[in-house]
Amino acid sequence: MNQPIPVPQSQSLLVSKSIHVATTPERAFRVFTEQLGTWWPLVSHHIGQVAAVTAVVEPFAGGRWFERGVDGTECLWGHVKVWQPPGRLVLSWELNCQWAYDPGQQTEVEVRFIPEGDGTRVELEHRLLERYGDKAEQMAAALGGEGGWGNILALFGRTAEAAA
Repeated sequence: MNQPIPVPQSQSLLVSKSIHVATTPERAFRVFTEQLGTWWPLVSHHIGQVAAVTAVVEPFAGGRWFERGVDGTECLWGHVKVWQPPGRLVLSWELNCQWAYDPGQQTEVEVRFIPEGDGTRVELEHRLLERYGDKAEQMAAALGGEGGWGNILALFGRTAEAAA
């Protein structure tokens, strides 16, 4: 099992993205969590052996974050570490460099929903990427690049605003 090496916070590697959505923090939080399967790009962003039909965040600390395949199988992505509607969600990301579930490989995704003007600023931070060791920069580039968190937040934003 891969044991993470503690790194001082000043050396933490992360990907940070944000988006403004024209809806309330309450609605944005609900769309992000309760409707994950409607906006997550499951065609390209799934880890199971079969096509995924939905993605789920269980609504409590300790809950699971996972995809469900067409055959009913579930593939775990991680767990809910902090559940504070409508302002904050922290998820463990338990996927390794091969995009496979690995409970020994944990990074964190924090999402904050902040009232801003006529809507909500959604800030996403995927941190502790240094836990990927010599693949950390590669993972940061993938998560922060085209098809990564920026694109995923844009998909979320369109769905959140359509629901408003």
